[in-house]
Amino acid sequence: MTFSYPALVRWSDIDSYDHVNNVRYFDYFQEARIAFLAQVAELPDAGFFDVYPCVLVSQTVDYLRPIVLRHPPYDVEVWVDAVGNSSYTLGSRIVDGDAVYAKATSVLVAVEAVTHVKRALGDAERSALTRYLRQ
Repeated sequence: MTFSYPALVRWSDIDSYDHVNNVRYFDYFQEARIAFLAQVAELPDAGFFDVYPCVLVSQTVDYLRPIVLRHPPYDVEVWVDAVGNSSYTLGSRIVDGDAVYAKATSVLVAVEAVTHVKRALGDAERSALTRYLRQ
């Protein structure tokens, strides 16, 4: 299953070449990731992180075409690529119809809320994530 998040381009996202600065792509992916995880846990806002604390340990982005300023939002699609013992991998991409503007892979590790020490994924957490596993 794939989650879709509408990402609006802000005037401040535009660089001197009149397209979105590459660093801002990370912001769009982050906004979509947080919204996605809130839906996965069926909790409002960033509640996922309160119930299932985790940290982003790696993210790679492939830039495929420039994003320009416009009023309609671009869609950021997010899904689960893999679920491990203490980590999981999310895939995502920024799209407009059939056009793909960027692709990202994000690895998150489950941690203890207070100590931030790596922990195993719980059964409920694993179940919530596997519902969005892309086949």
